[in-house]
Amino acid sequence: MGKILTKEEIKRIIYLRKHGHSLPEIRRITGHGSGTVLKYIQGIEILPKFQELWKIKRKSSIFRALKEQQKAREHVQKLIKKIGKKEKTIIAACLYWAEGEKKDLSLSNTDPALIKVFVECLKELGVTKENLRVTIRTYEDLDREKVCNFWSKIVGIPKKSIINVNILKGKKKGKLEYGMCRIRVTKGGYILKLLHALIEIIKVNINVPVVQRTEPETPKL
Repeated sequence: MGKILTKEEIKRIIYLRKHGHSLPEIRRITGHGSGTVLKYIQGIEILPKFQELWKIKRKSSIFRALKEQQKAREHVQKLIKKIGKKEKTIIAACLYWAEGEKKDLSLSNTDPALIKVFVECLKELGVTKENLRVTIRTYEDLDREKVCNFWSKIVGIPKKSIINVNILKGKKKGKLEYGMCRIRVTKGGYILKLLHALIEIIKVNINVPVVQRTEPETPKL
């Protein structure tokens, strides 16, 4: 539940916004969090005489963000010169650890980049396109043909290799244009063991204690 403000506090936030103050500035001046400030500045128009000041601040903010992005890219390029076989196997393990299903070697996601990276990294473990089985989950307002064409290109398999398309009720156009893709590896028992072994190595090397939380058993009546 958000913080409840007094009428005076709300008036102050609106006043600052009308006078061309940015979200970080209002947050700093009032001491309230971003969520609280955003709640009261949405839809508030900046007064005409402060519009130019607002535009200058906005341009400065965008420039600063772009500069930080470039700095981050340069930093990462120094840390990682090349993503080779070792890095790809670790990426495959981490993606499976985070998004995979525990019963078999499969992974579901709506992010095409994540799916493509997972498939490419699995190659380093000996998984070929012939080992892949693809299932699509889409919605009744999405174009089935378009969705299948999209995921077949992402995974790199013929459209006829998509084994199942589940069409769910509901509308997702504009929110989830291509539905969800599930990748399953056939005869992937040994590859699954490799991924679990990699995960265990990551756990040991990071040396983070693992606490398994379980729900208390419901007493029988």
